Amino acid sequence: MYFLFNMGNIIVFMFEDLTKTELYAILTGIFTACLIVSNITAGKTFDFFSFTLPCAVIIFPVIYIVNDVLAEVYGYNKARKVILLGFFMNLVAVICYNITIWLPAPVFFENSQAFSIVLSSTLRLLIASFAAYLVGSLVNAKVMVYLKKWDEKKLFFRCVVSTLFGEGLDALIFITIGFLGTMPLEALIVMIVVQAIFKTGYEIIIYPVTRLVITKVKKLPEI
Repeated sequence: MYFLFNMGNIIVFMFEDLTKTELYAILTGIFTACLIVSNITAGKTFDFFSFTLPCAVIIFPVIYIVNDVLAEVYGYNKARKVILLGFFMNLVAVICYNITIWLPAPVFFENSQAFSIVLSSTLRLLIASFAAYLVGSLVNAKVMVYLKKWDEKKLFFRCVVSTLFGEGLDALIFITIGFLGTMPLEALIVMIVVQAIFKTGYEIIIYPVTRLVITKVKKLPEI
């Protein structure tokens, strides 16, 4: 917990002299960069208490904080613009990866196959990833804003519930489209539930940082 508060203080200190408008541009860049990184790291999985999870979870805390800040401070419309920009830049990145893989490598380049394995993706997983990201992120932001209208004081409740809805749909869409028919149905359902619970648990753990950042950002001047 002490580490989380220190991390939040570092984030706030970095941006304390900015206006909300200036910070919006920076948060957009952070959000987009983290999404591109998460798409690459999602290509590897790891065992978590006998369950399999994508390594992209290591960068989820940053994405969660930025998503919640955008929805809570700037509203749904501005958060939606950042989400759509993130989608577009991820598409650009994937196109660039595939063009790079397609271009013939010189004979002295020995890592061509490894490069292709890491950065290439099947069409099925690509569709699954993009669909899950769009729906999950937009629902997360929408629920966050809707609950704020219902009760402005319950920030913790808003953060957790919006993540449960958004990341639950993200896991449902990605795993169903990406893996349906490749594993037993029971294993598919377990994978969806575990991933949604894991991400929501992550949100609860990093909530002190999220609250600190949101509180500080709300105090920044508009322009």
